[in-house]
Amino acid sequence: MTVLLRAAALRCRNPTLTPTLTRTLASAASAAGPHKRTALYDFHVQNGGKMVEFAGWDMPVQYEGLGVLQSHLWTRQKASLFDVSHMLQTRWEGKDRIKFIESLIVGDIASLPIGSSTLSLFTNTQGGIIDDTVVNKQDDTGLYVVSNAGCADKDLAHIRAHLKDFQNKGGDVDVKVLEDASLVALQGPEAVKVVEEFTGKDLKDFGFMTGRRMEIKGIEVYISRCGYTGEDGFEISVPHKDAPTLSHHFLSHPSVELAGLGARDSLRLEAGLCLYGHDLNDTTTPVEAALTWTIGKRRRAEGGFVGADVILPQVGKAVPRRRVGLVVEGAPAREGVEVWDKEGKTLIGTVTSGCPSPVLKKNIAMAYVKNGHHKAGTELQVKVRNKFRRAVVEKMPFVPQQYYRGA
Repeated sequence: MTVLLRAAALRCRNPTLTPTLTRTLASAASAAGPHKRTALYDFHVQNGGKMVEFAGWDMPVQYEGLGVLQSHLWTRQKASLFDVSHMLQTRWEGKDRIKFIESLIVGDIASLPIGSSTLSLFTNTQGGIIDDTVVNKQDDTGLYVVSNAGCADKDLAHIRAHLKDFQNKGGDVDVKVLEDASLVALQGPEAVKVVEEFTGKDLKDFGFMTGRRMEIKGIEVYISRCGYTGEDGFEISVPHKDAPTLSHHFLSHPSVELAGLGARDSLRLEAGLCLYGHDLNDTTTPVEAALTWTIGKRRRAEGGFVGADVILPQVGKAVPRRRVGLVVEGAPAREGVEVWDKEGKTLIGTVTSGCPSPVLKKNIAMAYVKNGHHKAGTELQVKVRNKFRRAVVEKMPFVPQQYYRGA
């Protein structure tokens, strides 16, 4: 059957966007200037994609006959294909590339094995997070780095400002934007089956947060076993010219459906993953964001990255506020909703992301709350439409992550 016939069989009823994404799209829609389009724009339109502006790009938020809820559940049960070509892909080369990138991020890149990746953070002089990013030690000559679309301009400005100074002091490094590369994500428990069928390879030795060059249906790609849904899956960097053909191949498999920004947002929230500009920003430190684990042990001892003098003294100490997960009774708590103490007498924080969980059938949210109110099991209240609702601090992820750690 075609994708639309398979989608229609799911009997979508009144699909809606997640609140976090709705706010993001509304903000983006006010931006001036023409929208950029990925190499898959026509592919999306041909397959019933509802196109919206996101971070300056025309992107599919959902597809005809397959609403956000159904896309979300399909991803948890089968496999979904996402276009994430709006993300910033860069290649870092030169003998001092690791020294340079470690001056800008909190991660330990020097100790990464070839082909391995890590989540890290670009930070500013105040200790705030400029962006979250995935750094891959692609080979023995370069790093492959993926950053957020909405932060691309400021990331590049930050990198280039420091790059010029580093080079002027004799540093050997060059950072190139991969202008000719698209990026697609195949996510879900059956993603590995699909890739194995299309490559004829057993992928039991292909673990989470590793990458390799492969050929899929005759198309050369760089594929990483990672993603933004909490499920097993892959992100695949592919030349623009081959992206539509590769996507058609994936979509021909009965386990694969297309998914857009709406499902991507609710999936990442269930998985306890942050959305930059909402759960992270340039005034939030890694410790406040509960991302201390991204700071490598050696980096904690040596420092040497932007903002280290602010961030490192916070490690292992009480900070004024902490990012937490919440399960909310009654109406869902949307972004911007106030968080109060159990008695409803003291304002202690703000919700940064929130939606009903399609898997748990509960309302979930992320919030920043004052220290002392962040431990799992703590009872709080959220103020939704001037009415207090009970909320309980919950450990994240809300839905267990299914990353493949090896056979």
